[in-house]
Amino acid sequence: MPIDNELLEILVCPESRQTVALASAEILEGLNSEIAASRLRNRGGDVVEKQIEEGLLREDRKVLYIVDDSIPIMLIDQSIELS
Repeated sequence: MPIDNELLEILVCPESRQTVALASAEILEGLNSEIAASRLRNRGGDVVEKQIEEGLLREDRKVLYIVDDSIPIMLIDQSIELS
């Protein structure tokens, strides 16, 4: 089930207070390829093992917050830095 639109409208990055938007399928596909190869780490340094079905991209497009079972995980250590 996708994230609720009303919730999406009020969410902001806890670090920078920038708005967030749903990540494109292209971004998720690239991240999932890295996960499959065991190369993706979150900002806390942990290897990301679960495929990402939905994510929230920070306005500057540098950080992604995973949405797990329609629940946005808005923890800085759990976010993924994009290069």
